[in-house]
Amino acid sequence: MFKKIAADALGLSDIGSVIKPADYDKVDADDYVMNEDNEKIYFLIKSKADEYCFTNLGLIHLDGTSALSKKRTLRRFNYSHHPITNVALETAGTVDLDVEIKFTIGAAVYSIDVHKKHIAEVKDLYKSLLKIAEISYDNETTLQYAKESVHLASATLNRSVKEGGNIVEQFKEITESAFFWMVETHKQYKVKDYGHIFERYINQ
Repeated sequence: MFKKIAADALGLSDIGSVIKPADYDKVDADDYVMNEDNEKIYFLIKSKADEYCFTNLGLIHLDGTSALSKKRTLRRFNYSHHPITNVALETAGTVDLDVEIKFTIGAAVYSIDVHKKHIAEVKDLYKSLLKIAEISYDNETTLQYAKESVHLASATLNRSVKEGGNIVEQFKEITESAFFWMVETHKQYKVKDYGHIFERYINQ
């Protein structure tokens, strides 16, 4: 019991290691990468119980119940549906053996312990996640502005109708224009693939 308490206090219970690209095929998470959709692993942290696989499309988390159990739960969070927020990096203290990379993806909150010998690699991951969070926030703001513009156009139509305009023709024109405009805006500002961000910041 005292060994377990000491291990938890020192961060020894489940400290992760950063896996090199040459060894990606040796971890279980590799089996769940959608290679058919050009998905690629850019960063992988493996602990005794868990694997955290960061790809260009999302986070694949193999959640182990314990280091002694082979039972795992697979969780996948695509960046396009689960935006990243609250990115933070906690560096090691004098007696600590680990650093912590913290972030929220969608509704899931993560705090991943990584051995402090990997601090340089974890800093690269921190930069990548921070940039993805920034892009997601800016794009979501732009999409919100686009939606507000559509609402404004709708209000304009209503005023025109009251003034005796042709409701059928105007409704058709505005809805068709709004639809195609929103589709194109969504394509432009709803990023699915962040490979270019990882390639910019990850130095492996």
